[in-house]
Amino acid sequence: MKYVAVFLVFVFISCKREVKEDTIKSVETSRVDYLPYYNDESFTPNWLTPGTKEEERFHKIGSFTLINQLGDTITQQTFEKKIYITDFFFASCPGICPQMTGNMFKLQEEFINDQDVLFLSHSVTPTKDSVPVLKNYAEKNGVLDGKWHLVTGDKSEIYNLGRNHYFVENDLGKPKDINDFLHTENFLLIDKKSHIRGIYNGLNRASMQQLIVDVRALQKEIKI
Repeated sequence: MKYVAVFLVFVFISCKREVKEDTIKSVETSRVDYLPYYNDESFTPNWLTPGTKEEERFHKIGSFTLINQLGDTITQQTFEKKIYITDFFFASCPGICPQMTGNMFKLQEEFINDQDVLFLSHSVTPTKDSVPVLKNYAEKNGVLDGKWHLVTGDKSEIYNLGRNHYFVENDLGKPKDINDFLHTENFLLIDKKSHIRGIYNGLNRASMQQLIVDVRALQKEIKI
């Protein structure tokens, strides 16, 4: 019985090691030929072929006009033919925002020399997060001007973008208006044609690693 127990322990440890190795391997390469496309708050994947008419007609992020930490006007043209990662935050947030910002900074470092990839963070308290406030927040958190845009602007426009274009909140079937605070830990991956190609938990390390892998996969997809 003693030898049997030792053998079972060995098998258990080996199985745990294999599972761990498989988990690591799963985030080293993309799991699919093309990343899925998303067009509503359910985030049900739609498997389209890039470059087709179906893709061209699919949901895209609408036009917007916002102001970044430098006081510059930011529009959809700023991200034309760029991959970008976006989220929603506010400068005085004491809860999840500091960790989200820290993870976005790590992503910025990962793609710091990659001109294909930009970052966009929307303030959900735009009346408080003025240009000077965002500039100070940017300096404290290592935000690179021109690489990562922290934006303020009209509250209704920002909330409309978050809820009706990016679908960042997961409260399915629960109607909300401008008076309901927009707050989410989700990061979104947007391709060069303004399609949503991924949603990720901005507080989760494994999710951030998958986001990096998916950006690489998206870049390869574009070159095909």
